[in-house]
Amino acid sequence: GPCTECSCASGKEPDKGPSHTKKKENGDRLCVPKIFFGTRTHKQITQISRELKRTAYSCVPMTILSSRDYTCIHPVVSNSSNRNEMCVELLEGKHGKSCSFYHGVHKLSEQHALQPGPGLYQAWDIEDLVKLGRKLRACPYFAARELMVGADIVFCPYNYLLDPQIRDSMDINLKDQVVILDEAHNIEDCARESVSYGVTESQLRAAREELDFMVSNSIRQKHHEPLRAVCCSLI
Repeated sequence: GPCTECSCASGKEPDKGPSHTKKKENGDRLCVPKIFFGTRTHKQITQISRELKRTAYSCVPMTILSSRDYTCIHPVVSNSSNRNEMCVELLEGKHGKSCSFYHGVHKLSEQHALQPGPGLYQAWDIEDLVKLGRKLRACPYFAARELMVGADIVFCPYNYLLDPQIRDSMDINLKDQVVILDEAHNIEDCARESVSYGVTESQLRAAREELDFMVSNSIRQKHHEPLRAVCCSLI
């Protein structure tokens, strides 16, 4: 089950030094680190979970973290181009409606089809999760995140481990955990991508116009002039 007592689950620092990282839960069991298994694509996760099914470890509690592109089942949100924003808006109830799938998330994370008894296959892939989510009318995206708490192995794309913003939003804490990167020669590109940002020329021109306005109206000139110079040189 989830080890709630230890530093790895709560994301908090252990009380005093390394001796406390192996604090016993309920007085009898050591807190075991999770294995985070990063791959380049979602397709590779499907292949790996299929391989996991064939091993002696197919009953190990697991989860797969992926984007809403793969796991959102809301009829409107899943067909939208900005799923993340629409999902957040729904959950905040901005338009007086919420997401019924999100409120059924526990039906999926507690579902025994995902966590059957000993000796039965337990490893699953995103398609299995989504299929079950549709059947139970429960959100696969948030269920996968809930399952991370009790999972011994967590599969996800590289950028979930490399990009600090995604790590933060997904509550991934890698301190004292085991990290495995599949095909690690792709890491450099992925790391570059996670700190890169694309802008169009029209965005730059719009920014320059706004900065021109700031400077000509003496609004924090010493901050805005160098920014305007950057925009001009990029254009």
